[in-house]
Amino acid sequence: MSKDAGLTSSIAKEGMMSLGRIYNDDCFECIRDIANECEHPVIVTDPPFNIGYHYHDYSDHMDEGEYYRSLAEIFNEYPSVVVHYPESLHRLTLEMGIAPDRVVSWVYPSNTRRQHRDIAFYGIQPDFTLVRRPYKNPNDKRVRELQKRTGGGRSYDWVEYNQVKNVSKEKTSHPCQMPLALMMDVIGWLSGYKDITVIDPFAGSGTTAVACERRGIPWRAIEVDRSYCEIIHDRIEGEVE
Repeated sequence: MSKDAGLTSSIAKEGMMSLGRIYNDDCFECIRDIANECEHPVIVTDPPFNIGYHYHDYSDHMDEGEYYRSLAEIFNEYPSVVVHYPESLHRLTLEMGIAPDRVVSWVYPSNTRRQHRDIAFYGIQPDFTLVRRPYKNPNDKRVRELQKRTGGGRSYDWVEYNQVKNVSKEKTSHPCQMPLALMMDVIGWLSGYKDITVIDPFAGSGTTAVACERRGIPWRAIEVDRSYCEIIHDRIEGEVE
């Protein structure tokens, strides 16, 4: 991958190309040019939370008003799926001036006071029939037969996955990494849309890109931090066969 900021990287392995590209750049400067190259761009991201995480090349201490205005400027232009804390999504919604079409809660067991984040869908609808869930009461004979016949029920309006912690097998050096299982669900709910390209303007460790690669959805990952771009590159390289 190029070491020069602003250049792009695609990944090939054993003659196979990945479905996306990595951009080591500032999303506020380049996202419109990237989106204009896509037929149906859709934003899927968990932006920096502005609560003081330590990133290499980004300050997570923006003025609160500037923070929400900057996010709204991007999300108002494209169908967007945003993972954030509930109160932050309320503030973002007010800044955007539009309500989300759907909201799904991501619940995670932890020893912290916050036990969930929300996933808001602006200008796009998730299809919960595309990701199946095991039915309740699996010991019931009728339920077992139903599970075997249908593969499970449609997704609910909440999911439960552990956070990615230091002891997690998928953990990278990124300080705020999303669980791959969560993003697999999110991308799965969007997989019925034809010809979309998922853009993650705050790509971080590249979990959204990995989920897109596994779901067969074209993607673009924008990340300002060069070292995190290297993480994305390595993760995607491991997916391409």
